[in-house]
Amino acid sequence: MSRRTYLDHAATTPVLPEARAAVAAAFEAWANPSSPHADGRAARAALERARETIAEALGWRHDVILTSGASEAVTIAAQRAKVPGRILSATEHDIVPYAMGEQARVISVDREGVVDLAELDAALGAGPALVAIQMVNNETGVIQPLGEIGARVRAAGSLLLADCAQGAGKLDLPDADFIAVSAHKLGGPPGVGALLVRDLATLEPSGGQEKGYRRGTQDMPSATGFAAALASGAFRDAMPRLTALRQQLEDDVRAAGGVIIAHNSPRIATIGAVAIPGASSASLLVQLDLAGFAVSAGSACSSGSMKPSRVLAAMGVAPDIAGGTIRISFGPATREVEIDAFLAEFTRIAQRQRAA
Repeated sequence: MSRRTYLDHAATTPVLPEARAAVAAAFEAWANPSSPHADGRAARAALERARETIAEALGWRHDVILTSGASEAVTIAAQRAKVPGRILSATEHDIVPYAMGEQARVISVDREGVVDLAELDAALGAGPALVAIQMVNNETGVIQPLGEIGARVRAAGSLLLADCAQGAGKLDLPDADFIAVSAHKLGGPPGVGALLVRDLATLEPSGGQEKGYRRGTQDMPSATGFAAALASGAFRDAMPRLTALRQQLEDDVRAAGGVIIAHNSPRIATIGAVAIPGASSASLLVQLDLAGFAVSAGSACSSGSMKPSRVLAAMGVAPDIAGGTIRISFGPATREVEIDAFLAEFTRIAQRQRAA
């Protein structure tokens, strides 16, 4: 396994040393943060320090509700935001249409994966709604114009929910009413995330912990690891280098006869969706896995089923390209030599595909 190259950081990224150390230290002082005794009060203090660090590292000046991850954060906002309507884009993570419900209006995207703003305006004209738009698409890396979208949403008296699982800790967060983030996408431990809330009055409470907005024992050790991962700045510091790496990847993929998905759109440096026309994504994954490379075919929540990508279909990507698309995603430790090795294997596979 030591010879393997991990290029699936958008699915999950290895826990950073700083986060591991923070979690281990927190377990030495673990007690239920809701307990009134001295041990519980100490755990509560540690939990609140972690919350403050998370907010500070993300540049957020409002409330932070700690959750089990971005999926739970999205679900809380989608099901309890105090506006009647629900609107989402056609390329959201699978949790969003599920949480928003069957009555939600779906807004289309163009061939580069960007939301149709005229269609959004028409939907907003129907009355106040919660509008769910991803900051960064988890399959293609496309960055939505959330500044412009947010202005339209606010002008219509609606609320914006931004799924920032792929962008938090890497890019500045958008101006939104609700923001969902996940620790394991940025070097923190799995099983913890947060819903950032601009105004708690816009969210129906549930009772229990987290100021009455989430029930369940609070996971202080994981929250501490989440905070440490963000405070390390590992991803943000690596972004300039990863931008150059992705450019190298895409230049060489094109040279090998491959296709870059959404190449004309603004995209995050950590995700590249590439295709070999006429190939099978499942076959590409197997061949690359046998050669020692861990990549994926879209979202980790659906890639195991190997169903056609809902995101690529919404973008109108041709079936012979969509069927041969894989996602390569980088972490702060990804090295140029690893990309060189991947590209050599990708080129060999592309040559075999053309010869078949």
